[in-house]
Amino acid sequence: MSKKQDFLEAVNMQQPENAVPIWELHFHLWETMSGERFISGTDFVALSSNKKKDDALKRDADIICKVAEDLHFNAVSIPDRPWNCPYTLPMEDRLKLAALLRKVNPDFYVVAGGGANMGMPSNFDGYEEFCYMLFDDPKKIDEMAKNRFINGMDNLQRYSNAGIEATYSGADYADTRAPFFTQSQMERFVLPYLTKWVERCKELNIIPIQHTDGNVMPLLEQIIGSGVMAMQAVDPTAGMDMKTTKEAVQGRMCICGNIDNGVLILESPEFVYNEAAKILNECKDGGGIILGASNAVVMETPKENYVAVIEAWKDFGQY
Repeated sequence: MSKKQDFLEAVNMQQPENAVPIWELHFHLWETMSGERFISGTDFVALSSNKKKDDALKRDADIICKVAEDLHFNAVSIPDRPWNCPYTLPMEDRLKLAALLRKVNPDFYVVAGGGANMGMPSNFDGYEEFCYMLFDDPKKIDEMAKNRFINGMDNLQRYSNAGIEATYSGADYADTRAPFFTQSQMERFVLPYLTKWVERCKELNIIPIQHTDGNVMPLLEQIIGSGVMAMQAVDPTAGMDMKTTKEAVQGRMCICGNIDNGVLILESPEFVYNEAAKILNECKDGGGIILGASNAVVMETPKENYVAVIEAWKDFGQY
């Protein structure tokens, strides 16, 4: 179980025995890397019978396990529901897929998205209305935060029942300039729920991870104080980098990600290789980091560019 052990040691702020772990928040290259059809999204929903859906999930599980092994992943996120993602799966089918992955290959962590605390809305989720509401009707925000917490805690129990071993809260706290919420808003609407969610994760023996884009350097102490074991993104588009962030957290929280998605899509394999190598050379000593992209590895990512990440890990990610 060395891959799982390396991941666990990293999130516990220890130096893994073997190598820096690899994990992607969202990975959309299952089909690209395997050369086999990965059925999800609208294609999955359109299947005409439960048997066909179950067969598709079994095939998807086999593909995920093969690709994860080939790419040396220590953890795999099951497809969930970011944006209008083509890899979306309905909740019940996500849980079935998680259980299948546990049976097919138990040598990596199965990760699911779905926290219980709110973040800033996107432009497509009533952004302007939400901003006014923060100041004009904070009791409405209280209600929204409470409902999100209740739903998130319910999902957490379902994840535990399905054998999911790590989960991330996908809640952005900042844009590329600064935190979205004021200090008092964080303390009222976000942090109490985040802390309770983390506590319940640990009771269920599930690793809690916080995903947030943006410049969250001013919020690091609050995020660490919630008890989350890792923070994913370390957003390079917001000027954040792994070395500076690792120095700031001072061994109190694992950090994940930081390979710029724009670099992964647009630059050459050599450039990508050098970016991954730089992160590893600057940050791997002492553990407490997990290598990956700063957000979803989308379908537009060239195969050879992601292979370059793995090649850099082979050359510089070992202990």
